[in-house]
Amino acid sequence: MDNFTFYSPTYFVFGKEEENQAGKLVRRFGGSKVLIHYGGGSVVRSGLLDRVRKSLEEAGIASVELGGVRPNPRSGLVYQGIELCRKEKVDFVLAVGGGSVIDSAKAIAAGTIYEGDFWDFYMGKTIEKALPIGTILTIAAAGSEGSGDSVITNENGMFKRGATGEGIRPSFSILNPQLTTTLPPFQTACGITDIMAHLMERYLTNTKDVVTTDRMIEGLMLAMIEEGPKAIKDPLDYEARANIMWAGMMAHNNSCGVGRSQDWNSHDIEHELSALYDCAHGAGLAVTFPAYLGYVYRHDTDRIAQLAVRVWGCKDDPKNREKVALEGIEKLRAFSRSIGMPVTLGELGGREEDIPKLAHTCCYGDGRDGFMHGFAKLSEEDVANIYRRML
Repeated sequence: MDNFTFYSPTYFVFGKEEENQAGKLVRRFGGSKVLIHYGGGSVVRSGLLDRVRKSLEEAGIASVELGGVRPNPRSGLVYQGIELCRKEKVDFVLAVGGGSVIDSAKAIAAGTIYEGDFWDFYMGKTIEKALPIGTILTIAAAGSEGSGDSVITNENGMFKRGATGEGIRPSFSILNPQLTTTLPPFQTACGITDIMAHLMERYLTNTKDVVTTDRMIEGLMLAMIEEGPKAIKDPLDYEARANIMWAGMMAHNNSCGVGRSQDWNSHDIEHELSALYDCAHGAGLAVTFPAYLGYVYRHDTDRIAQLAVRVWGCKDDPKNREKVALEGIEKLRAFSRSIGMPVTLGELGGREEDIPKLAHTCCYGDGRDGFMHGFAKLSEEDVANIYRRML
């Protein structure tokens, strides 16, 4: 196990109707004027936005609002949010929504107090300071409610890139599983896929002797395999929703990733798909991960076989670990299909003729050095071959 530091200061408030505590929590964490940041009409139609407004008013917290966050959140709205926060002297950002809303809120919170272009953070500059952030989660998926990460699409070139730093870990996050019961099955499945991908990105490590975090990851994946289909079959199953919501946070606050190298190649490969085709991130990951694993499993066949045995229930064969690894990859693909996820590039609207562009942008776009660096080092040709496996 590698040396590590781990700091996760977010105050989590979990359970039914806890969104009504928003005003008290903003006050507790120093806010006096809040930007309420949200997406489309669901938070309005459900009455959630009204409940949040009421809670803030009762706590004596002034607020301004900025809606319109889209899946694969865009840089243009971030710039609008930064300008609004500066103009209105906002001192706290409250995200009401899923991972896209939270990621956009984080970018706004960082950019508001930064003298340069907020995109500097998405080019590799660490976010050390930002306005304090609170979240009210409506989709269990990205884990952004507990992480120091954010992903934004730059509309100037349609690059989708990530930023990180302790400055954007939320001060508090409200997690009410009831808020996820109205999600369509497709959105629920996308969330489950994203959670499992966050776990697999950490499982694909080159660090030896990481038994504790291996077992944590395996346990969370098994929980998703058990609870995910329940929530899709019965959207009102509160307990299934609750288990999925907490697993989503645990999958990405990095408690499962400390002391070990991590991969993230699959996420970077998928980001090109959702940037070009505007597909749901979880759907893109469902297509990407089996193709990626099928290309790189020989880098460490034993690790992929271990995943197949411990998570997917494959029978081990010490004499033919490659067969075991491949069987596990097929079970992953079958699980994705069983919960309604796509498994081919065409189902995302992708085209074979786009592959050279996808691979080149993935490896060279926005200042990259021509290689993907993770579980295995990948060239532009390697990445193109992975996209072709998605066909």
